[in-house]
Amino acid sequence: MADTHHKGHRINVPIMLLGLVVAAIFGIAIFSYQVNETERAVVLTFNKITGERGPGLHFRWPLPIQKIQKYDIRLRCFDGNIGKLEEIRTADGKNITAGIYTVYRIQDLVKFQTSGGNITAAEDDLSSQMRTAKSAVIGKYNLDQLVNSDPEKIMIAQMEKEMLEQIAVKARQLYGLEVVAVNIKTIGVPETPAKAIAERMIQERDAAAAKYKEEGNVKSRKIMTEADTAKRNALTQAEAKATALRAEGDAAAAKHLAVFAENPELAVFLRKLDSMKRLMGSRTTLVLDTNSAPFDILKFGGSALEKPAKKN
Repeated sequence: MADTHHKGHRINVPIMLLGLVVAAIFGIAIFSYQVNETERAVVLTFNKITGERGPGLHFRWPLPIQKIQKYDIRLRCFDGNIGKLEEIRTADGKNITAGIYTVYRIQDLVKFQTSGGNITAAEDDLSSQMRTAKSAVIGKYNLDQLVNSDPEKIMIAQMEKEMLEQIAVKARQLYGLEVVAVNIKTIGVPETPAKAIAERMIQERDAAAAKYKEEGNVKSRKIMTEADTAKRNALTQAEAKATALRAEGDAAAAKHLAVFAENPELAVFLRKLDSMKRLMGSRTTLVLDTNSAPFDILKFGGSALEKPAKKN
């Protein structure tokens, strides 16, 4: 009888362990929470903000003492809810259509939570700011600063910078949003302005082509002029050198003629000697008559220098 009573109160260890595990899991689920890498969390104690938490496992008091509000802090691309592509009048009176988009993220969790913590409401207000900034900024510029064949005349980057400055301040002050970029994604023009723009672009291209052609012609004429000048200078130098050489030759010839005029026998002798050099240059057997010129200079005993015969 005693054994039966003892068996009735025996503890079932496996069941108890399972209960403890379930209780631990339940306790962890109630008293802890996990924040992902792309999230940040706001801790509200009795609906008052008491802290912020980053990624990781954190502990908390269960509801209704504490409430955990998580927000995705990744960058978001937003092109507006209304007025995505609407007509704007430029500074020079041209009508265009333009669309922009912003890149933003939740930066100040406390500000965002106190503003309502509603991303839809925040984007509605951001959309209104985008429309206002777009009209105000683009309206200050001329059409050719938006659309132009010359990249240096396009001011889109400056427009985007000005719109960012306007939108970012209000978005941060009102909702704790950090707007990191504002970009123009679409620019359109009605049919009539588009035709005028195309004609102007053609005129600009024609003017640029004519300018480059004229510059080429100027360079070509300059090169030809320089070549002609160089040619004339070379010819002048060559003629001057030739004149100098002729003068030197004439001077040398005059000098020799003066010598021959003083000694005509020497001139005759040298002429005969030169003739013999030409005749003896080839390997030829000759029968010579020393009484005939110019071989008479070979006669022994005679005068080698014979006076030339005087003309009557």
